[in-house]
Amino acid sequence: MISIESLSLGPLQTNAYLLTDMERKKAVIIDPGMNPQSLIRRLADLEVEAILLTHAHFDHIGGVDEIRKLKGCPVYLHDLEADWLTDAKKNGSARWSDVTSPITTEAAEFALDEGQVLEFLGCSFKVMHTPGHSPGSVSFLWENHLFSGDVLFKMSVGRTDLAGGSDRALLDSIHNKLFKLNDDVKVYPGHGPRTTIGYEKANNPYV
Repeated sequence: MISIESLSLGPLQTNAYLLTDMERKKAVIIDPGMNPQSLIRRLADLEVEAILLTHAHFDHIGGVDEIRKLKGCPVYLHDLEADWLTDAKKNGSARWSDVTSPITTEAAEFALDEGQVLEFLGCSFKVMHTPGHSPGSVSFLWENHLFSGDVLFKMSVGRTDLAGGSDRALLDSIHNKLFKLNDDVKVYPGHGPRTTIGYEKANNPYV
């Protein structure tokens, strides 16, 4: 059985998700954010199969370097942001000097693309390319669990005023991809509380 744990990391309270198969002592991490010490403590006895990135803004990648070196695990990121891990200007950390020092790490080992299916923890994760907040934003769908990054939040949506952002692309991603999912799909966003597709269809004022 796979458990899902959410940890709020760093000054922007980014949600990092730890998916764990305790029987096999294996885990997958989605978006290891800044100040990842609390996440790292939970990895002590686990083999990390992969780090999956919904996108490469600095608050979502702050823990990549430390965890990858510690656990020897590969990183997955959409190709449209392939150089963001190595470029502090593109990932935004150079711009927000009051929040963080510049963040860089090695490039991702593997690229993500629309419709790709990843096999981890004995489960299938479908990759949905959901641009708008950033050009390479993706969402990960596992059964009725959706990890939406900074695309869809409870009663809100991702900002589009950063590099590569687009209002039109964001709304297209939400209406034509995420809102095509079943209403009971649970949404695990990059910030804030969990929600469902049905709740956001009925109540989100931004869509």
